[in-house]
Amino acid sequence: MAMLVGPNLLRRLLRLQPSAIDGGSGLIISVIHQFRSHYSTTAELSADHPNDEGNSEKKDSKWFTLPPFAKTVNASVLRAKLAGKSHLKEADESTAIKWVLKCCPELPRSLVQKLFRLRQVRRESKIVEVSDDDSQVQRIQLKRDSLNIGDRIFLPITVREFPEEKQEHGCTDEELNFIRNLELYKDPAIIVLNKPPGMPVQGGIGIKWSLDELAATWLCYDYSEPPRLVHRLDRDCSGILVMGRTQTSARILHSVFREETIGVSEHDFDNEKRILQKKYWALVIGSPRRPKGTISAPLRKVVVDDGKSDRITVFDNTKIMSSQHAITEYSVIKTSSHGYTWLELSPLTGRKHQLRVHCAEILGTPIVGDYKYGWQAHRRWQNLPESDLGKNSNEKFSKENSLPFGLNMNSGSILEKRLRLHLHCREMILPNVSQALQYLQSSTDHDLSKLKSLEIVAPLPSYMQKSWDILNS
Repeated sequence: MAMLVGPNLLRRLLRLQPSAIDGGSGLIISVIHQFRSHYSTTAELSADHPNDEGNSEKKDSKWFTLPPFAKTVNASVLRAKLAGKSHLKEADESTAIKWVLKCCPELPRSLVQKLFRLRQVRRESKIVEVSDDDSQVQRIQLKRDSLNIGDRIFLPITVREFPEEKQEHGCTDEELNFIRNLELYKDPAIIVLNKPPGMPVQGGIGIKWSLDELAATWLCYDYSEPPRLVHRLDRDCSGILVMGRTQTSARILHSVFREETIGVSEHDFDNEKRILQKKYWALVIGSPRRPKGTISAPLRKVVVDDGKSDRITVFDNTKIMSSQHAITEYSVIKTSSHGYTWLELSPLTGRKHQLRVHCAEILGTPIVGDYKYGWQAHRRWQNLPESDLGKNSNEKFSKENSLPFGLNMNSGSILEKRLRLHLHCREMILPNVSQALQYLQSSTDHDLSKLKSLEIVAPLPSYMQKSWDILNS
């Protein structure tokens, strides 16, 4: 009995192409493009199971198969190898639910979980047995509780009608060029952008433009899957933003960023090989008492304004479950006679608003433009008088055309009444995931800890560069 495939799904399947990096034996397979050869009904299944109870021709036609389960790259183990921790055991981190989500990314996780909960998913395992005459006989079992390499998963045919594709954002040539010009680095595994201040990283209610949606629409290039976020930057923060170009590389990078926080403790962070290093530049009001140091202060979210908003604050009692350990290294780049200081901040953990709170509450030097955590300091602070240099600088930056998507990176320097957040992720050192995966394709004996890391540098946005020029004149 033939199966009818919806036009939306057929168009999606024919478009998909294998990624350049997701191939090779023993590695994660780009399974989506294999639907064309594996998508089938259980008419085939019923032929293999003529005596299976409850299998009728009508019922058999309501299933389709996923590609056979294959070994995947264990992101945590690969991250450990990059850090030189070869003693960790490699374990298969894939589950049946993860495999379904990998094969069918359009399906909501809640729907997949419901299918498993209602026992609407079947798994086929092929077992080789030896018969009485010593010949090998292949027997097929339907299982619900185990998943081995080579197993096939059957889903109800009713889920074949995936949701409609998102409408692509209309984009002018100027907007497209602006998005492409944000690229700092690109290889088969990752793409790195210089995030502009004022643009949110992730979409949501009331957000018209976000970097994740723009990247999914315009930065796929010849890949069948969109770039994926692996970490975040605040909306008003600027600088380096890393995205995984494939599902495999995104999982590995997410593990790297996650372990940066989980693996660091107050006692052993100096001994840990830091395969991920981030350096922010910040202009602060005032100057720290010491030119360099390490801040170790737990953070906690508190609700304010009768529940209308929240903020992060330093919380001394680490025994409280809601507090999160946070560590930041800092050093003074340059001080100014006007009372400003340029700092280099290196977060060893990745907590929300960590740098902003540590600067404001621990160092007593709130970041310029951070009205959330430094409102009182800004209220007392006097702006610089507009000097001749300031006038010349204003003329220079005003000549720049307004930017697409309603962005403006020219205004907000220390000469203006309304200051913008002077926090920029300027440098990042991270493992070369693309090269690591290429080595794993050929052999698993490579010492990945000796791979040369990627070093990315992002230039300052215009208003921060303007403040830098003024204070260094």
